[in-house]
Amino acid sequence: MAHVPYKNKEVDGGMSRWSEYLNVEELTPSALASWRNMAADGPQGSSTGGHKHLQMEPVVQLSKVAEGLLAKMYRLNGILDYPDPNTHTFSDAFWKAGVFPNFPKICITLSKKFPEHPNKLQLERVDKFALDALNENAEGYMHNLEQWILLLLDLLAFREQALRLTLDLSSTVITLLPHQNSLILHAFMDLFCSFVRVNLFSEKVPRKMILQVYNILHVMLKGGRDCEFYHRLVQFVDSYDPPIKGLHEDLNFVSPRIGEVLEAVGPIIFLSTDTKKLRNEGFLSPFHPRYPDILTNSAHPMRAQDLANVTSYREWVLLGYLVCPDELLRVTSIDVAMVVLKENLILPLFRDEYILLHENYQRYVLPKVLESKRMAKSGRTKQKEADLEYNVAKQVEKMLTEVHEQALVSCDAMHRERRILLKQEIGRMVLFFTDQPSLLAPNIQMVFSALSLAQCEVIWYFQHVGVASSKSTRGKTVDIDATDPTIGFLLDGMGKLCCLVRKYIAAIKGYALSYLSSCAGRIRFLLGTPGMVALDLDATLKGLFQQVLHCLENIPKPQGENVPAISSDLTDLRKHWLSILMIVTSSRSSINIRHLEKATVSTGKEGLVSEGNAAYNWSRCVDELESQLSKHGSLKKLYFYHQHLTTVFRNTMFGPEGRPQHCCAWLGAACSFPECASAIIPEEVNKIGRDSISYVESLIESIMGGLEGLINILDSEGGFGSLEMQLSPEQAALHLNSTRPKGVSSLLTPGHESYPDNSSSIKMLEAAMQRLTSLCSVLNDMEPICVLNHVFVLREYMRDCILGNFRRRFHSMIRTDNCIQRPSIIESLLRRHLGIIHLAEQHISMDLTEGIREVLLAESFTGPFPNLQMFETPVGTQGGGSAVEMICNWYIENVVKDASRIGVAFDAIQNCFRSSQPIGGGCLAEAFTDKRELKALVRLFGGYGIDKMDKMLREHTSALLNCIDSALRSNRDALEGLAGSVNSGDRIERDANLKQIIDIETLADLCIQAGQAITFRRLLVEAVGAVLEEKVPLIYSLLKGLTLQLPDEVPDKNEIIRLRRVASSVGVGDKHDAEWVHAILAEAGAANDNSWILLPYLCAAFMVSNIWSGAVYDVNIGGFSNNLHCLARCVSAVVGGSEYTRVEREQRINSLSNGHTNDLQEAELPSRVSAEASIKSAMQIYVKLPYIVPKLIFLDQLCELSPYLPRSTLEVHIPYTILRSIYHQLYGASVMASEPMDQSPRQSPLISLAHASPSARQNRPETTPRSHTFEPSYYSSSGSQHDDGYEADKRTGQLRSMRRSGPLDFSASRKVKFVEGSSSGSSHGAGSLQRFTVSRSGPLSYK
Repeated sequence: MAHVPYKNKEVDGGMSRWSEYLNVEELTPSALASWRNMAADGPQGSSTGGHKHLQMEPVVQLSKVAEGLLAKMYRLNGILDYPDPNTHTFSDAFWKAGVFPNFPKICITLSKKFPEHPNKLQLERVDKFALDALNENAEGYMHNLEQWILLLLDLLAFREQALRLTLDLSSTVITLLPHQNSLILHAFMDLFCSFVRVNLFSEKVPRKMILQVYNILHVMLKGGRDCEFYHRLVQFVDSYDPPIKGLHEDLNFVSPRIGEVLEAVGPIIFLSTDTKKLRNEGFLSPFHPRYPDILTNSAHPMRAQDLANVTSYREWVLLGYLVCPDELLRVTSIDVAMVVLKENLILPLFRDEYILLHENYQRYVLPKVLESKRMAKSGRTKQKEADLEYNVAKQVEKMLTEVHEQALVSCDAMHRERRILLKQEIGRMVLFFTDQPSLLAPNIQMVFSALSLAQCEVIWYFQHVGVASSKSTRGKTVDIDATDPTIGFLLDGMGKLCCLVRKYIAAIKGYALSYLSSCAGRIRFLLGTPGMVALDLDATLKGLFQQVLHCLENIPKPQGENVPAISSDLTDLRKHWLSILMIVTSSRSSINIRHLEKATVSTGKEGLVSEGNAAYNWSRCVDELESQLSKHGSLKKLYFYHQHLTTVFRNTMFGPEGRPQHCCAWLGAACSFPECASAIIPEEVNKIGRDSISYVESLIESIMGGLEGLINILDSEGGFGSLEMQLSPEQAALHLNSTRPKGVSSLLTPGHESYPDNSSSIKMLEAAMQRLTSLCSVLNDMEPICVLNHVFVLREYMRDCILGNFRRRFHSMIRTDNCIQRPSIIESLLRRHLGIIHLAEQHISMDLTEGIREVLLAESFTGPFPNLQMFETPVGTQGGGSAVEMICNWYIENVVKDASRIGVAFDAIQNCFRSSQPIGGGCLAEAFTDKRELKALVRLFGGYGIDKMDKMLREHTSALLNCIDSALRSNRDALEGLAGSVNSGDRIERDANLKQIIDIETLADLCIQAGQAITFRRLLVEAVGAVLEEKVPLIYSLLKGLTLQLPDEVPDKNEIIRLRRVASSVGVGDKHDAEWVHAILAEAGAANDNSWILLPYLCAAFMVSNIWSGAVYDVNIGGFSNNLHCLARCVSAVVGGSEYTRVEREQRINSLSNGHTNDLQEAELPSRVSAEASIKSAMQIYVKLPYIVPKLIFLDQLCELSPYLPRSTLEVHIPYTILRSIYHQLYGASVMASEPMDQSPRQSPLISLAHASPSARQNRPETTPRSHTFEPSYYSSSGSQHDDGYEADKRTGQLRSMRRSGPLDFSASRKVKFVEGSSSGSSHGAGSLQRFTVSRSGPLSYK
């Protein structure tokens, strides 16, 4: 096993060992690029010659190396489940991570006994078994630890090189003041802070255990020899245990320079904490706060620029005084430290890792201060200085002991006040620059400052969520309010400012180019001043200044609208200026920065160094503006707090002070999350990417949930529903008759919201409407969110959300707790919801109406979607038609089938179904089936929905017709016998055949159900026709006129069949029921044999069944209580439909038997008139069967014979007109029977009686006999005299139907025409009293 080649990796004084950290595939930071270019081409000598000047490239590179080291330690910490090496607390996941051997006793003992050598610990007494296992698998365990022992070696090398560079900078740079040498200052302090953070973070890594376990494994494999770097690492880890102790010793030599820097940045820190001064003096305002009409480029240009760096300054203070505690004894340092310590509770190290700030200050800084206090008190120095030092130390001691409690109490309030200030200032800034974009470029540094301050406050807020304190008696150090709405305002303001900068980037670039062009003249003037001439610059500096002037004078001039096309790379300009700064700030140079300032400041203008620094900063606004925007406005660090981010978002988004339109800013933060991934750890990219996508999806879910909530609030009864309040007539009467004073009644009246006392409800509605419209507008205008290769388009999510919510609301409108809602109410609720959607649609550049139509279509259409010629399934559907399925199933089960058996009956007067109890757990049947409700149903689901209802009615009716077909087949013999007995007049045989019919009551009940289905379908068709006539009267009139022009051929062509069905489905024509049953029989292939000829006899048999025993006529509904009147609808429709089917079948058979189907002449085709004549003849059989006639005659004779029963008693129940008609028929039959006449062998006496007229003269030669008129209410079908009889085939012995021109075929050449009477489709709404209208057709007059 090869051990780690430490010596081969280490190259003293070089950067080659850091290639792993530096040669990564990522964009090179602009500062690093400038330093590298400078190092490659920069000067190597000074005016004095031979002295090597400061090289800044290693400084920036080591800062980058520090980021890589921190990333590796962060990853190790996560793998080991965040152990606590100081207390030796390790979780189960720590031992299962595969880094250390799973032998806790051995490993913890090695760590606790550090720095003792493992050989001296007698580990066999600790755990002999574990020690043997280590010996057996030492090579594998050693391999697992190799990458982490290399990390310790990198930490050691980093410490050595960073200390060397820090010492070099500290000793050679003559000034590190922010306003003079800010570029080198930031590079120096960045390295300093990186060095401190790396070593502080290393305490969280089990360094001792890694080193000790690795070494014992090395000893086992190498025969007792330690690894070659073991003792150096032991010394390093021990000297940094704890790390702050080592940092105090290592950084003691740079402590004074750090103190100078911290004192220099103090004024900017004080300014950033003084919210009143920032507001009153307009540091973040592009106009003077007291004189808003006076616009300025910037109220305080230098301070505004410094405010952009105040976040870094605070970090310098926290880390600087922690590792250089002696600098706290400066007089001015107390106030600086006090301000920063009071507003922080933690010291961030890397990402979301931190250490407790005040605990570490009291543990490591306070003892140093107390030691200085004791030394000053002992008088080891001069008395005056001792007194001053003692007093300062005493003040520092008091500050450190009190500041923790002060921070616990006040830090959150301080930051909340600062967030409110930034919310206001950034809000005004956005409005101002939106209105005056030309002033954005001159104030770009102010924008960067505002972004930086807001970034700091937002990150501070999430860093301090849930921070535990060891000293505080409370569970948390500070109560962070998760419902603080200022976070949303800051995120939104930052996002809008960044958008403004990107929108007007060309203007900013043009302004910067103009500034640099003018700067060239000023620098040339300063170089020609007497002071500069007297300095006698060497050739190197002169050459560098000339190169700077050359770059500035060759900058392209922005003209017109060509600014975006200008591509300027000002890297050379910055490289040359950095080279100048490195020379003039070096203590080895004969001409330093102070010489330049003194030589040029006497002109009364900015000095040469100031002009150069300004040119450097403005040059970055030309080609590095995006990187600066990312530095000051990026919120990528929030990734490590994305769970807290989600929680705060959900608590503030739709809160009382929240703004839904801020959601874009919360989402936009995720775009920068993947930038947190370290290129040195490739797996981080995927993990952070997945977390970022999950965060965006979670936020989108919350946003869409809030959008749904706003819509549903407006769509509730407390929303727009409260404005639609109506009183029923009973409630209105009660309100008018109330004796209570006005407004005291508990009954809410329409318009009650207009009273001042109820204005809160209107304000709530207005607020909800405003939030809804603003949210829709913002989501519509938001740019797509790009996270790695995922793109989230909020408009599409919003569209899907609105349509999905509409679909769910539509389902909730239909279904109540245990029933469905009335269609008219559903329609009203739907219109209200659509009104809200149309309100939102005004702020969305998408067609939501089309989506609503797709949803309604999907809920109404149950067939395959490709049949609709759509390329995609509508939103939120799984097959479609669930709503209409729900409605149709409910109507079929509760109205048509009456599954609950609660007595749903058809009301012929009101033309609807009625029930005595609520159906389906809801209202009475009439509340769902009157014309108003059915019209609403048609408007809701349109043609496709009605087709679905018709299809289900067809299926139900088809099943019932199958039962009738089975009954006809099974009872064929009995029905044939019944037909023969009727023709022969044998009553005994007739009764015997009636008794042989099986389950006549059940069959009658099925026919009543079929009649109920046919009746409901008729109501539905009438509603469709009414809606069609109302909405599209031209189409309705077209169909109505078209039905009159359809040919009378039988069978119809396919096109004619479709036209008839369309006309029938919209209520055009007068034979809907028979046509509909005919279509059902044709589709099912039923009624294809001669058994259906017996249908009238089967229907007539119902008259003697027991179903009449419970029949009670109800005048309120114009029918029978057990719905027997629907049987008439069934008989009429089924007989008519079966006859149409029989005629078509016979015609097809005849056509095929003649062999010239296509050559038939039109004159030979039977017409629908002849088919209807057959239907009327078949209906005559049903009507004429005299089951009830003897009973009526018996009652009449009883009244005539009994002196106690006057005929007027019978007249109350049976109008005498009916009895007179019966006598007329009987006497007419007897006259016909006495006349000598040859009967047709096909005619029975009963049928002959039925078709004969009392006034008919049999020997009269006219071809058309005189017809008599029957009351339409007496015959349920037409009074035309057609009939199909039966003929016994003597050769086959089978019954078959004979088709002639009429049923009374008196001779072979005679054709009889009959005048058509009233239609069987007479108004079903007519009252039953029509049945008892006095007849004028009978010739007999009884007295």
